[in-house]
Amino acid sequence: MSVETKQLNCIMCPMGCLLTVTLTDGAVTSVTGNTCPRGEVYARQELTNPQRMLTSTVRITGGELPLLPVVSQTTLPKGRIMDCAEALRHISVEAPVKAGDVIAANILGLGVDIVASRDMDVLQ
Repeated sequence: MSVETKQLNCIMCPMGCLLTVTLTDGAVTSVTGNTCPRGEVYARQELTNPQRMLTSTVRITGGELPLLPVVSQTTLPKGRIMDCAEALRHISVEAPVKAGDVIAANILGLGVDIVASRDMDVLQ
């Protein structure tokens, strides 16, 4: 039986609690230092299946700007963020676009849509 202790800062709220996580044989067995329940949820997920939001841009033709800001609707597996960013490099959309429009549905089969994070009108 191997017991390991890790420390990490919670990013779920502005408190930034210093969490101490105990892992026994690779499984989280305790989390301390959190001042709210979100800290424990964060620590367990961060050490077993880390997730991140993706914010990026895609090319847009006919728009007021050459790039359209986009964001993932929910979190993506941290290990796949760069793959998703690479996939977005090959996407181009046509103006006009409204905030919330799906730009890349189910990116890389991960079950997460990439959506426009702002309106982009046609260049006048």
